[in-house]
Amino acid sequence: MAKEFKLEHFPQLSWDDAAPAASPAIRGALERALEKQNAACLNDDERFALANCSGADLLALLVAADTLRRDLVGNIVTYVVNRNMNFTNICFVGCKFCAFSRGPREADTYFHSLEDMARKAKEAWDLGATEVCIQGGLPRDLPPFYYRDILRAVKNAVPQMHIHAFSPMEIVYGVELTGMALGDYLSMLRDNGLDTLPGTAAEVLDDEVRHILSRNKLSVAQWQDVIRTAHECGIRSTCTLMYGHMETPAHWVRQLAMFRQIQSETGGFTEFVPLGFVHQNTLLFQQGLARTGPTLEEHLKIHALARILLAGSIHNVQVSWVKLNRGLSQLCLQAGANDYGGTLMEENISREAGADAGQYTSPEDFQSLILEIGRIPAERNTKYSRLQIKLPVEAASSGSEHMPEVA
Repeated sequence: MAKEFKLEHFPQLSWDDAAPAASPAIRGALERALEKQNAACLNDDERFALANCSGADLLALLVAADTLRRDLVGNIVTYVVNRNMNFTNICFVGCKFCAFSRGPREADTYFHSLEDMARKAKEAWDLGATEVCIQGGLPRDLPPFYYRDILRAVKNAVPQMHIHAFSPMEIVYGVELTGMALGDYLSMLRDNGLDTLPGTAAEVLDDEVRHILSRNKLSVAQWQDVIRTAHECGIRSTCTLMYGHMETPAHWVRQLAMFRQIQSETGGFTEFVPLGFVHQNTLLFQQGLARTGPTLEEHLKIHALARILLAGSIHNVQVSWVKLNRGLSQLCLQAGANDYGGTLMEENISREAGADAGQYTSPEDFQSLILEIGRIPAERNTKYSRLQIKLPVEAASSGSEHMPEVA
């Protein structure tokens, strides 16, 4: 008879420990995924079953996901040194899950000038950042070419800085402001310094759910059009999913399948980022439309499910540390994820919603968190094309017998 394990045991379990207790259907699906290293071997019923699993089946999913992570991307955990720059919190969209945006007459509004953005980018570069992540609210009467002007200001100040900027919602707004065709608009931004695009504004890519979350937000078709066109223009992007509010596991499966399809067509996604819903200060929760954020099982399951269902397609699964506490972020890294995201330096959006993980994690903190779980820390660039192993002096000089194994 298979031994029973509890959820908290999963980081110490091997596949041989977890597999015997799983149901035959779940065990069979996971064994095939581990053997083929590609989710194409799973049928829809199996994908939905994995998304809804619990108990011993969930333990098997978590262990299989981390086993697959090790086989596909090794024991390195990456991070990027970057600065988050929200140029304004003024926004007319009115997303019910957002506690960051403000109306134009509220007392705590702000709008950073182009000079401010250039100064912040230069400060970040001097502190070792290689990337700035730029997003903001959508204020009415924004100058038509303001997004282009931000890019120019930052690149003029720091030509070497990678600019990761503007959600698909901001791109749609820029197209509306300028009257340009989408491809022409994105090409103009690229030629003025846009390097990559955050695949945010996705939340749940289901129009019925989106109508409740934010009826003024871009549609699923618009989001896909922006992402595909950006990839065609040579602008790579992330992809995201917000979980823990009013969505179901079926939404997760369909969204991951959508990302696989886009990736098969464009190859433009650099990573998948699950974003846990931070409920405390949001209208969505206060109106009784959402649950109280993700459970522990949901946090772990979405990262593990992503590793399994994106296998053979999108290689990097990121934990969003700003929405997780220290211990939980480490657990998600042991459930299939391999990237810690960015240092951020001044994160605002999750903090305004009630997250308490802080606004900045230093490279040294990342290194400690990664080493604590027996993995290898490495600083990356935005596109994962350059990795530099980062070990504390005492660890690097203490001898290989004390080092985690590099796979």
